[in-house]
Amino acid sequence: MKLRENIYSVRAVDGDLRVLHGYQIPIGTTYNAYLVLDEKVTLIDFVKHDFAAELIRNITEIIGDRPVDYLICNHAEPDHSGALPEIVRHYPQAVVYATPSCLKELKAYYPESSFEGVAVKKGDTLSTGTYTFQFIPMPMIHWPDSMSAYLVQEKLLFSNDAFGQHIGTGELSDREISLEHLLSRAGDYYANIVLPYSVQVGKLLGAVSGLEIDMICPAHGVILEQHLSRVVAKYSDWCENKTIDNKVVIIYDTMWGTTHKLAERLRAEYTEKNCEVEFIQLSKAHVSYAMAHLLEAKYVFVGSPTLNNQAMPTVAAFLSYMRGLKPKNRIGCAFGSYGWSGESITQINEALTACGFEMLDPIKVMWNV
Repeated sequence: MKLRENIYSVRAVDGDLRVLHGYQIPIGTTYNAYLVLDEKVTLIDFVKHDFAAELIRNITEIIGDRPVDYLICNHAEPDHSGALPEIVRHYPQAVVYATPSCLKELKAYYPESSFEGVAVKKGDTLSTGTYTFQFIPMPMIHWPDSMSAYLVQEKLLFSNDAFGQHIGTGELSDREISLEHLLSRAGDYYANIVLPYSVQVGKLLGAVSGLEIDMICPAHGVILEQHLSRVVAKYSDWCENKTIDNKVVIIYDTMWGTTHKLAERLRAEYTEKNCEVEFIQLSKAHVSYAMAHLLEAKYVFVGSPTLNNQAMPTVAAFLSYMRGLKPKNRIGCAFGSYGWSGESITQINEALTACGFEMLDPIKVMWNV
C-alpha cells in the first residue's frame, strides 16, 4: 500500500488477536512494516513470525527481484522482529541497523540467524541515496532497545511503539476513522503499555520537538496524518499524568450485592456533583479495560467485599496490574463490605496509597447498606 512516492506499508493485519502484552485488544492489531525505495531499498521493522511469508509477498509485489539492502529494527520484541530470520534468509546481503541493545537482543532471540549488524546511537544517520534516516533512541518506550527513525526529506517519523494503537480492522490511515475512535484506541494503548514510561515519553517529545513531522508511522495501528497533532497533544498530557478534574472511575467487584450498592451510591453522589462517572465491575470487564478508563480520571474508587480475609481475586489482580503501570496524581478511595473482619478495604487503601494517590477516607460497611 503506497503512502507516498517510494514509501509503502507492507504490514500484516491480525484482526483475530484478542490478547497482547497481557491485556485485551478487542479489535485485533496490525504489525506495521514499511518499505522505502531509493538507490538502496530499506525495510523498517519486520512483523510477527506467523506473518513472515505475507511480509515477503508484500515486499516482492513492490520490488520484484530487487534486493533489500538495509533493515532498520526499531525494537526487538517478537511482534516487531519475528520475521527477521525469514527476511535475512530471503535477503542475505541486508544489513541490520539498530541500537546496541537491540542487536544483542536480536542475536539472543534468533541465534541461528546470521546477519551483519550496525549499532547506531543518537544523531547517527543512514544515507540510502537521496534519502537520509536519522536515528532517535528512545530507551524504555517500552524496552531499553527501542528507537525511532526519522526520514528527513519526507518529514516522516517511524515511531515504533510510540503513538501506536491496536486497531486490526483494516484501516491504513487516521483519515479513515473518527477522531474519537482514534483517541480511544491510542489511550487504551498508552494506559496499558506506555504509561509506566511517561518520563521517557516526555524526553522523546522533547527530542523530536525540533523536527518537522508531517506523518507518524507507528508499529501498530493507523498512520497519523490528519490527527497527528491531536495525538501528540494527548501524549503530552498523558506523559505528565494530567487528569480531568471532574472525571471519576469506580472499579469494583461484588459478591452478594452490598459492594455494588456502595458503588451505585458513589456514582449517584458524584453525578450530582456534575462529574463524569465511569462504572466498571471487574467480573464483567478486563483489568486492561479499567486501566484505559482510568487514564484521564482524577478520582479512582476501588471496592471489594472481603473474601477469605482478602479482596476478591478480580480486584486484587487489578490492583497488582495498576501498580505496575504507575499512574500518578490521582485521588483514591477504598470501599467495600464485610461480614466479620473486613481486611479487603484496608488492603485496597494500602495499595492505592502505595501508588502515591491522595487518599479519601475509606468507606466500609458490615453486611448490608
